[in-house]
Amino acid sequence: MPISPGPQIPATIAAQPDRVADIVARSLSLHGIRHAFGMPGGEVVTLIDALALAGVDFHLARHETAAALMAAGCSVLTGAPGLLVTTVGPGLTNAINGIADAAQEHVPLLVISGVVDRGMRARYTHQVIDHAAILRPLVKASFDIEAGSAGATVARALALALRHPQGPVHLDLAPAMAAQPAIEAPWGPVPETRATLRADDPALAPLLARLAGAARPVILAGWQAAQAGADMAALAEALQAPVLTTYKAKGGLDETHPLALGGAGLSPKADRILLDLLAGADLVLALGYDPIEMRPGWMDPVPADRLIEITAAPADHAMHRAGQRLLACPAQAAAALVAALPVAAARDWWHPARTALDAAFHKPKDWGPHAIIRTLAAHAGPDTVVTVDSGAHRILLSQIWQARRPARLLQSAGFCTMAAALPLAIGAAVARPGHRTIAVMGDGGFEMCAGEMATLRDLNLPVTVVVFQDDSLALIAQKQAQAGLSPRATALGRSDLATVARGFGAHGDSVTDAPALARALDDAAARPGATLITCRFDADDYHDAF
Repeated sequence: MPISPGPQIPATIAAQPDRVADIVARSLSLHGIRHAFGMPGGEVVTLIDALALAGVDFHLARHETAAALMAAGCSVLTGAPGLLVTTVGPGLTNAINGIADAAQEHVPLLVISGVVDRGMRARYTHQVIDHAAILRPLVKASFDIEAGSAGATVARALALALRHPQGPVHLDLAPAMAAQPAIEAPWGPVPETRATLRADDPALAPLLARLAGAARPVILAGWQAAQAGADMAALAEALQAPVLTTYKAKGGLDETHPLALGGAGLSPKADRILLDLLAGADLVLALGYDPIEMRPGWMDPVPADRLIEITAAPADHAMHRAGQRLLACPAQAAAALVAALPVAAARDWWHPARTALDAAFHKPKDWGPHAIIRTLAAHAGPDTVVTVDSGAHRILLSQIWQARRPARLLQSAGFCTMAAALPLAIGAAVARPGHRTIAVMGDGGFEMCAGEMATLRDLNLPVTVVVFQDDSLALIAQKQAQAGLSPRATALGRSDLATVARGFGAHGDSVTDAPALARALDDAAARPGATLITCRFDADDYHDAF
């Protein structure tokens, strides 16, 4: 499919002086980037000015890691690379957790940091650190932006960020360099055409033979395959193969589909059921699958001779071995396989696993985490973007929630960082104005990033924040109990989070039953500004939940 060369630069930009920062900003604009996130500093004021002139909105966050996560949420929803802007030294180091998240979540994130001018670095020590050395384990590359190659460097960095496996790339831009007269013109993306697999492609023949002969096939789908949509559904139907996904890929197959088994990765209850299912399969097709989200029990889930991989780029892991691998776009490969495969007869060998999963996560209690999730699901339409933070509630929600579309349940699934849900929701809401966005958080995660409620206020985003308030770090407390240890450093004092929200200009509610939560969610949907709803329950309600 040809890649668009990008939108035209607005006519108003033409009259502006050509600084290096302008070339950087216009090159970003030509690549379809319309949003930047970060915190300003003296070293990046010229860049921020240039971004505004190029039609790239700069959104002020309260912390650089949150800004990186906002850029990630925006990228997932727009398809354009995310853009993080930080100042020198402590600005960049503040962002490290968010950059690490982008690396493990395969987010195409461009990080542009201010840096002390080159002529000063040999004599001056204040805030002078080696940015590239600090980021080396986390980014695909680091480059300095220079006057003679600013546009080319931006284009190279974006191409590298978008290359599979996608990830962050870092650029340093010194303030004197940003203000220097430009030498070159902006660079846009190179139009590309990718060949499409056909059903008669010889590369497919070995896979077709294996798939056609399988009596108990299973599809294990990951993020690369999440956008395969109708092609993955058609392949599952042709094979009569159940589909289970990583948490991040939920919705790649509508989870109300009869062949959908939902998500897998962190729940011991689900693992017992799904790993037994895989043990009974005679073929597992790993479609765009990266086991970075999975627990150690998913190492070698089936023998190599029963595992086939289709991936755009092999993931860097040793979690399992595959007997065969096809390097191809998962969606294109699925479509080509469907065109060549006969439709299999209906199979029901996997139905007991579906029944067991339903029973494992059904808890008919009137209130608690299960009831909160059921109430949320009933009030979130299929196009609502829901983000969920790390913690016990994330594991339970990811198992219970039925995602109807891809990229509608966002989370830090590979890196599992806390406090991700609110900034992810802010980025998603910026990318999709007018669409509903709900952030689901634990009280510990919310208290780590409560300042971003001010970002919600300043951007006037109607995001609903739902906080599971059990006054504990429940997941860690469970791990302590499983290890036979006493609970330590997991109890949280009760904060009045509704009042905190009101202090940031949002509406604040506190609920303790499902009908009250339903009313609060309806009211939030009708309200123009942000809403925070605290759901209070006892941490013991997580006992044997997942």
